[in-house]
Amino acid sequence: MTKRVFSLVLAIAVLATVQEAPAQQAKIPRIGYLSGAGLESRKEAFRQGLRELSYREGRSIVIEFRSAEGKLDRLLEHAGELVRLNVDVIVATSTDSVLAAKKASSTIPIVFAALGDPIDTGLVTSLARPGGNATRLTQLSPQLGGKRLELLKEAFPKVTRVAVLWNPGSKVRGVGTPLTEAEAVARDLGLKLQSLEVRSRDDFDNAFEAAKRETAQALIVTPNPLVNYQRIRIVEFAAKSRLPAMYSTSEIVELGGLMSYAPNYADLYRRAAVYVDKILKGAKPADLPVEQPTKFELVINLKTAKQIGVTISPNVLARADRVIR
Repeated sequence: MTKRVFSLVLAIAVLATVQEAPAQQAKIPRIGYLSGAGLESRKEAFRQGLRELSYREGRSIVIEFRSAEGKLDRLLEHAGELVRLNVDVIVATSTDSVLAAKKASSTIPIVFAALGDPIDTGLVTSLARPGGNATRLTQLSPQLGGKRLELLKEAFPKVTRVAVLWNPGSKVRGVGTPLTEAEAVARDLGLKLQSLEVRSRDDFDNAFEAAKRETAQALIVTPNPLVNYQRIRIVEFAAKSRLPAMYSTSEIVELGGLMSYAPNYADLYRRAAVYVDKILKGAKPADLPVEQPTKFELVINLKTAKQIGVTISPNVLARADRVIR
């Protein structure tokens, strides 16, 4: 091989190495998904949203899933794991999850998929310009709590005593509890509320016994990761007690709960993927406005109504967005 030919071959090899280097160094975005309960339908909706944006899990994006499985004290531990994995963005599924993520990192962008008023809880400074490192979507749960109580009373006009299942241990500051939010509406409707507090999975049996002891005529189940994680136990108790129950998510109605009024969570989690995409492309959470849900659904399970022997008011049934027969 002549000296000239050798030099040409060497130059081509060096050029090929330089051209390949950027591809070899390309970083696949890594998303942390922090959940208190790990509802599979919502995870799949988020994945679907990413697929619609042309992301392919394991190829063009990596998702690190972490669930506290209803044990909210584990959220901070999981958030710390995601920070150590150096994720590019964290998707948090509840107020508790967002607070844990913010405590673990003040710099990693956080996209909250659905929670109550983020201004009152101190998560953002305004809906238009959130500030800080968190943004996405609020479900305005206090207003929904009153609406659920109204629908329950309209569906069952003779009900006067309603038990409220809720978790006072949820780390939400600056807002009233689910019970106090419902009390004003209850007074206007002539309803007496009974507080059923659950701080861990061990509290549910006592709460159920208290509801029976006080002869509750209906049940309101508030949104919370612990409550969502114990959803099967709650549905079984309501069925066994023949107790009409209003839930905060349609997933529980699909499992056999009676009725729910809530945002369309599949839509919320698909839309969360849009914000993740914007952040990965350089947008700052502080500049992305917090959205409010546009789709709400009243879902009724007539099979459950028949099972527990209740008849839902025709007016409410006619307004249902979806009826499970």
